[in-house]
Amino acid sequence: MTAQPITADLFPDLPVFAPLDKPKPRKKPKAVALQPTHAPAPVLAASQAAEPEVLARALEAHPDYRVLRRLVPRLQWPNVPGALRLRVVVLDTETTGLDATKDKIIELAMLRLEVDLATGLPVGDVEVFDELEDPGMPIPPEVRALTGISDADVAGKRLDAQRVAAMLDGVDLVIAHNAGFDRPFCEARFAGFQDIAWACSFADMDWKAQGRSSQKLESLTLELGLFYDAHRAEMDCHALLAVLTAPLPKEPSSHALATLIAASRQPAYRLSATGAPFESKDLLKARGYRWNGEQRVWQTRIGSDAELEAELQWLREQVYGARRASVALEQTDALVRYSKRSGDFSRRSL
Repeated sequence: MTAQPITADLFPDLPVFAPLDKPKPRKKPKAVALQPTHAPAPVLAASQAAEPEVLARALEAHPDYRVLRRLVPRLQWPNVPGALRLRVVVLDTETTGLDATKDKIIELAMLRLEVDLATGLPVGDVEVFDELEDPGMPIPPEVRALTGISDADVAGKRLDAQRVAAMLDGVDLVIAHNAGFDRPFCEARFAGFQDIAWACSFADMDWKAQGRSSQKLESLTLELGLFYDAHRAEMDCHALLAVLTAPLPKEPSSHALATLIAASRQPAYRLSATGAPFESKDLLKARGYRWNGEQRVWQTRIGSDAELEAELQWLREQVYGARRASVALEQTDALVRYSKRSGDFSRRSL
């Protein structure tokens, strides 16, 4: 039997399908420009494109960008005739290590300025001192890496004692960002530092209350939109002065410089919670007390008489309870604060 081709005549009830077309090539999707979430920065004229500050301001106008500028030292401030003034030195050191009894200064920088007590801001010119000194020992590798100061940089150099004395002459207050570190080194090298009041912009300022996430000088400077070459003494001084003279975040009408001057005029206390029960250690730590392993006692610093009374009341209610107890106090003023010298000791019953 010969096979017959299947045709529409043989099966009239079957639907007839059209032949399949060849698949068409897919079209590439059209590129769609993403819309910015905020208004774009202003378009700059060609003549403006080469101006870095113009570019920086254009970026600053856009909410998606923050701009950092290199810190430019400020050496002149408006003069205020007849202002009641305080002479201040802003100071920083670089050293071979952390122990003032055996390590040495390799760089000392100071900014001498006068402050208008009415505004808490500098007036007139800022005088600069910055010198290196040969420590008489090799500079450790980690210090060389941190500061960039080499043995060759300091070889044969010595701090000018007469210039240091001139910078300190008539000064009312020395401010350092870590006075507990800098003061012992400075007093070991020059006795004149012992006779001047000191303040610490790290410990005497409540930066957390001002909304700052860190007390480190570099972080405080970055918050102002500034960067600088850190860990060289003079630039650290200029950065600190910029931080001290900037309006405080939570108190725009005030400045840290004025706060430190006021703090230097108040008595301060080191309070030792002697005999505190062991179970209160977490409570004390959360309160800001630090454990002194040598004396085996929890300690904290108090900045005024009013704060002291409030702290004694807290200890009475939260730590000692019904126990009979007394705490040890060391009262200091700005002439001995942050030095290795002791203040006046006493005890207070709770």
